[in-house]
Amino acid sequence: MSPLPYGRGSDRTKTLPAPGLIFRRYADSLKPMAAGKNILVVEDETDLAELIDYNLTREGYACRCVGDGAAALEEARRRPPDLIILDRMLPRFSGDELIARWRNDAATAAVPIIMLTARAEESDELVGFALGADDYITKPFSMKLLLARVAAVLRRGRTGATDADSITVGPVTLDRSRHEVRVHDIPVSLTSTEFKLLKTLMASNGRVLTRDHLIDAVLGHGVAVVDRTIDVHVAALRKKLGEASSWVHTVRGAGYTFREPVAGDA
Repeated sequence: MSPLPYGRGSDRTKTLPAPGLIFRRYADSLKPMAAGKNILVVEDETDLAELIDYNLTREGYACRCVGDGAAALEEARRRPPDLIILDRMLPRFSGDELIARWRNDAATAAVPIIMLTARAEESDELVGFALGADDYITKPFSMKLLLARVAAVLRRGRTGATDADSITVGPVTLDRSRHEVRVHDIPVSLTSTEFKLLKTLMASNGRVLTRDHLIDAVLGHGVAVVDRTIDVHVAALRKKLGEASSWVHTVRGAGYTFREPVAGDA
């Protein structure tokens, strides 16, 4: 029997179905990765927060839950987590405002954030990524999907932590060890996913990278996403790069590359 999606107005049972095919692809690595990982859940719907807490704890994560924006700011400042799961609609401070504050705070600027929202339009996703979300899940959703996304986001952070040098291509300088990006020596704030995407493109030395290659490099091998996911991240990255956005070049029917723009580039 297929699991019921979770969200406002849906079934709130804690009885979990047998893992499906997609989730089993993460089974071997999920629990070792969960050890020692602290997740802050910011959700004002109590029963949903409890269900997320139950499932994360069951997989070995240390989970903390808060129900409003002010409490979330205080909790993240007191003990920065390894990952934040954030509802977009919250009392006191909205999820959008929280992301803006966290991305401007050195203690939380690099903490990955998964946004939960009932807004399913593509424009809403673009806004979420532009604000600083690393992933975006619309309600209703299944717990298997949430756990898979949590594992993928944490894995991206882990693989990106070993690089130590910097790359400069045109007006853009990316410092891997400091997790910093500058355009014409002006700092640019990127999410961990956007940073990984830019690093992969800049390190390709002008080669065209397919969407599948970028999905594997940025989101992780075996992640069940559609090609448009990378397109959305590229759109958010271009917006943040400003006048250097034209260096991220679309090769129609192939993928993306990072090189000096020429006349006629898309």
